[in-house]
Amino acid sequence: MKQRNAKFTIGEVVRHKVFPFRGVVFDVDAEFANSEEWWNAIPADVRPDRDQPFYHLLAENDEQEYVAYVSEQNLVHDESPEPLRSDKVMRIFDCSPSGELKPKSILAH
Repeated sequence: MKQRNAKFTIGEVVRHKVFPFRGVVFDVDAEFANSEEWWNAIPADVRPDRDQPFYHLLAENDEQEYVAYVSEQNLVHDESPEPLRSDKVMRIFDCSPSGELKPKSILAH
């Protein structure tokens, strides 16, 4: 099995290189792990390679908030000082004084 190192970490705010949205990483797949239907819905000329990390994001654009699934090649670190709008972000993450998002500690019984 090929080892992969994810470029982005859980809690990191990223933006899409092409489309106008940004979001926070809440999960990472080492390689493509979505449905064939989802994969085939991507136009072939812009379809990313499956053999790379894919990120689950709490994403937002100017109109809406949603969950996105994005290949590593299409993401960059987001430098915006603006906080994300989604209330889901604060349900999953704690924000440090420096603005970093860290997954909330959850106690299991």
